[in-house]
Amino acid sequence: MTRLLLASASPARRSTLTAAGLDPLVAVSAVDEDAVLAAARERWGDLDPADAVLVLAQAKAEDVAHRLDDLDVEGWDDDEDVVVLGCDSMLELDGEVLGKPADAEDAVARWRAMRGRSGVLHTGHWLVDERDPDAGGTRATLGATASTVVHFADLSDAEVAAYVATREPLAVAGAFTIDGLGGPFVERIEGDHHTVVGVSLPLLRHLLADVGLTVPDLWRR
Repeated sequence: MTRLLLASASPARRSTLTAAGLDPLVAVSAVDEDAVLAAARERWGDLDPADAVLVLAQAKAEDVAHRLDDLDVEGWDDDEDVVVLGCDSMLELDGEVLGKPADAEDAVARWRAMRGRSGVLHTGHWLVDERDPDAGGTRATLGATASTVVHFADLSDAEVAAYVATREPLAVAGAFTIDGLGGPFVERIEGDHHTVVGVSLPLLRHLLADVGLTVPDLWRR
């Protein structure tokens, strides 16, 4: 049997995959995101947001894949093959890339800039096929980015303050969620809403197909 191993601590990503029947294993990467991006910029120059999230997703997936033999993954049977999925998300607003806010003051400033406007949420996905080639594995490493336009409500100062006070915006890229307390503050989206949560299920399906797997292949039965 093949399992999906999520290289992320994000509960939103895990719950999205679980709701889709994938019941992922979880192993958090040890990647230094700032160092990875700095090295990428030194090698390729300035990165646009769609490329930046893909670079980080690749680093996370490959870090976990390379350390598999040393990781203690809860719920993993050594007889099960795995494909490793890394993800990273950023919000692009006026060409500026916004990850997680530094603190509450930063989150308030973000929302005052975002309210009544729209941004693009980019989520990079990287898949590493760790299956044994003798059992149909490819050992491939590949990825892609999904991007969704997010239209934000025109919040009052009081709503911004109340939302930031919940501390939810401090833990997520772009300082908002669509599947939590921030849901009422997103007027509409253009694209796959799973991308905004943190993992695009349609894109994952395409990446799995590239290594000869289907989503039902990963359903827990």
